[in-house]
Amino acid sequence: MIDPQILRDSPEILRRSQEARGSSVSLVDDAIAADSRRRTSIGEFESLRAEQNAFGKTVAQAPKDEKRALVAQAQELAARVKAAQQVSTDAEAEFARIVGAIQNPIIDGVPSGGEENFVTLREVGERATFDFEPRDHAELGEMLKAIDITRGTKVSGSRFYFLRGVGARLELALMNMALDKALAEDFVPLITPTLVRPEIMAGTGFLGEHADEIYYLPADDLYLTGTSEVALAGYHSDEILDLSDGPLRYAGWSTCYRREAGSAGKDNRGILRVHQFNKLEMFSYVHPDLAEAEHEKLVGYQESMLQACGLSYRVIDVAAGDLGSSAARKFDIEAWVPTQGTYRELTSTSNCTTYQARRLDIRYRGETGKTSPVSTLNGTLATTRWLVAILETHQKADGSVVVPEALRPYLGGLEIFEPVA
Repeated sequence: MIDPQILRDSPEILRRSQEARGSSVSLVDDAIAADSRRRTSIGEFESLRAEQNAFGKTVAQAPKDEKRALVAQAQELAARVKAAQQVSTDAEAEFARIVGAIQNPIIDGVPSGGEENFVTLREVGERATFDFEPRDHAELGEMLKAIDITRGTKVSGSRFYFLRGVGARLELALMNMALDKALAEDFVPLITPTLVRPEIMAGTGFLGEHADEIYYLPADDLYLTGTSEVALAGYHSDEILDLSDGPLRYAGWSTCYRREAGSAGKDNRGILRVHQFNKLEMFSYVHPDLAEAEHEKLVGYQESMLQACGLSYRVIDVAAGDLGSSAARKFDIEAWVPTQGTYRELTSTSNCTTYQARRLDIRYRGETGKTSPVSTLNGTLATTRWLVAILETHQKADGSVVVPEALRPYLGGLEIFEPVA
């Protein structure tokens, strides 16, 4: 939820943000009107309730012969109070519905527009070149007996796969290297639940326009998470945090599930766009004044991981219309995929400012003792998709793949993946 004070004092900030996102600007005016109705109805209810309380004292002190008439008036007044309370409750719900649809106001400098309007901040590393026709990751995975898509489809349907042999080992190596990086930067590791309650999913902002991408179990009223960000955000819901020693940082390791609704025909080959994958997600609870600095740190940790894997990549400032409802700013890191001749997203890092914390009631106590919403940030430190870029970037003409040096200690010193006859 947005800060209601911004709605009242600086609605133009919200209008500009909604416009930059390509979202409804009139929603801001609807929210202002709903807020006015809400406050008016609350005032009327409280005024009537005060009148009821005062009248109750009058009835109690009245002579016996006058009480019958006064009791009738009290009953009438009670009915009016009850009706006013209902009007107030309905107005509160309507305001929450409308204001909840307003997306997190973007941070100054975020580019306007949609998916294609991102701004490239930097490109790092030389793109891999070959003196032979490179194979894509799906073919390499088959030659190495590392990825088995045929049997994944047989068992579970399209967009499923098995990682086997060196493929399974490579993912575990990558995740463990990321975990070591997270530990070095004071993240507390968590293995998170992958089923969450509706209020937690809604609190993180995932039940908006992309709700059709989420798996839902109606018999249990639970959602399968597409990222451990959801569980990590819910970890401290309804709590007051101590941030006096700096941010609270968590690294959530989980399997993730996405329906990939609306992506029919896109990236059908290989494991770029799948229904199930593993991920190590960073999550920070920070003082709002430190959120932008924390955002840069998270990106730095991601870049160090990609550099350790010997990947060429670019960092982009995602355009407002591609942020999702919760993020006020998002930096994506995209690795070069040789056989596609383009960059593909490997990490995403979002500054959600106080948007999620307001919805989940996560606060910190300031020096005056007053509590205020914290800021939350999240970012990928490693995920299954990285295997695509690693295999393609480090391949040899015979189908073998050189293991990046930083990953070798996590693979028992293995230096090269050899094709299996």
